[in-house]
Amino acid sequence: MTIELGPLGAYLTAAEATATDAVALEEAGYDAIWLAASPTADLLSAERLLDATNRIVVGTSVLNVWQADAETVADSYHRIAAKHAERLFIGIGAGHREVNTGYTSPVAKVAGYLDTLTAAGVPADRVLLAALGPKMLRLAAERAAGTLTLQVTPEHTRRAREALGPTKLVVPGHGVVLDADADRARETGRAGLRQILGIANYANNLRRIGYTDDDLTDPFSDRLIDVLVFHGEAPAIAAGIHTEITAGANHVGLHAVGEDPIGVLRAIAAAARELEVLRA
Repeated sequence: MTIELGPLGAYLTAAEATATDAVALEEAGYDAIWLAASPTADLLSAERLLDATNRIVVGTSVLNVWQADAETVADSYHRIAAKHAERLFIGIGAGHREVNTGYTSPVAKVAGYLDTLTAAGVPADRVLLAALGPKMLRLAAERAAGTLTLQVTPEHTRRAREALGPTKLVVPGHGVVLDADADRARETGRAGLRQILGIANYANNLRRIGYTDDDLTDPFSDRLIDVLVFHGEAPAIAAGIHTEITAGANHVGLHAVGEDPIGVLRAIAAAARELEVLRA
């Protein structure tokens, strides 16, 4: 049975996430921590956070199939699941042509990776795919618990829900900037997106859902920044989360941009509870 996910998640960099951070996010009411920046196949970063907490789910977002050996990942999964069986997700993704040597046939590569995990006894309902396009979404529907994505929009979430059906998990992720000055918040968001929007997979996905070269050319349009990066006071960010839930997301992961990310995430969680905007 797929792990039950509440609506609110937080992104932390795998190499920097601490047990103290995990405890603080659990106490703030977060339902999951997603470990970003290509975690290693030993999954020690996830194990450390799970050992320090009581209920919060931890997932990788995402293991790069060109870098993280699938057999090692499977062994690591079983080691951790023996202690935390209902709290660990394996998020995997096909990487990007611009950064991964030997990149080719991403759907075939991910399918082969899934074959190895399955043969090693990793349950499909503990695996999420970073699925942007229709072929990868189809693979997620057929062979995983669902999809786990960053730099997407509510329209992509709506399409992902349509492709995956009602029972699979759809887990989009967004940057968040806690700043009431809209122009300044957008500039902070732009700085964090420049490298990402130069990657063809992300840009092509945004084109599929209606964004143009004008939107995707640096410095990027305000309408694009506003949909990718939730910004403003905490209640405005909470309302953005609700937009994703309404579009079909089960859960929304937040990557706090700027100083004091844990403080920002706490403030957003408090606003979400107070306004009850996470109700679909």
